[in-house]
Amino acid sequence: MPMTLSRRQFLTTLSLAGAAGLPRLAPALAAEGALETTSVRLVNDGSICIAPEYAAEDLLRAEGFTDIRYPEVAAATQIEAVGRGAIDFGNFFPGGHVLGIDAGLPIVVLAGVHIGCFELFAREGIHNITELKGKSVGIKAAPAALLTLMAAQVGLDPAKDIRWVTGPSIRPLELFAEGKIDAFLGFPPEPQELRARHAGHVIVNTTTDRPWSQYFCCMLAGNRDYVRKNPVATKRVLRAILKATDLCVTEPAQVARRIVDRGFTGQYDYARATLSEVPYDKWREYDPEDSMRFYALRLHEVGLIKSSPNKIIAENTDWRFFNELKRELKA
Repeated sequence: MPMTLSRRQFLTTLSLAGAAGLPRLAPALAAEGALETTSVRLVNDGSICIAPEYAAEDLLRAEGFTDIRYPEVAAATQIEAVGRGAIDFGNFFPGGHVLGIDAGLPIVVLAGVHIGCFELFAREGIHNITELKGKSVGIKAAPAALLTLMAAQVGLDPAKDIRWVTGPSIRPLELFAEGKIDAFLGFPPEPQELRARHAGHVIVNTTTDRPWSQYFCCMLAGNRDYVRKNPVATKRVLRAILKATDLCVTEPAQVARRIVDRGFTGQYDYARATLSEVPYDKWREYDPEDSMRFYALRLHEVGLIKSSPNKIIAENTDWRFFNELKRELKA
């Protein structure tokens, strides 16, 4: 039976993670060399599924970082923020990374963090994506590219067959909950809120439904200059986030409480549900390059990008740190 820590024990464990681990990690850290910078900025986009980033703060301190910031950035602009250097690392949908790379953003995709967090809700009477033809579909923060690919996969023309409901002043989740639109694509905490309000039902869940469940849902990308200038810091950031990803599996209740206490989300129940529903335990099993290739191929097929998948992978991904840490952080 797994040991369950009290909240105080959990916080103490995180706070002391560096000190307790230093004797064991000292040779590895010494071999990596000194940190080029002790500063790092990670995204805070209001979503819960990127909990490993939020939960990594004390682990980052154990890695030697002293200036750790979480600037608030809208999910829809996260990749652009990484590219222009407003934040150093972002954790987002791989298709979004592909679109950013194709647009010329200087980002490098480094790792897969988890699979499955997007859910497509529909009103009663709609049972699959094909039945969305001629219907209204709302999106707030979820990438429109994902729904475009879902629709194209079943033969719909997303531009002609779906009435999109989105925009900065529109609240599509509320419209859906009130029965004013037909479907809504969201990610945590949106699906958790809709379930709590008994609004609609899920017709696609990227955690369980193929082909989406076979690929990473969220992947970590860094600003190209930060990664190039700070390889030691980059590896240590990734190590802290992957360790925090494991904590989301072993201590979900404590991680949920921690991210609420630190102000990343205000809903403990939604945070706890997210950490139970998202498969954070799969990051060692999936190939991040497969995920990038899958989305790049499909985005190229529907005409949303011009760059070839091979070019995107060759020039804008770097799996060295991820592969090293998979070996180091064996389960």
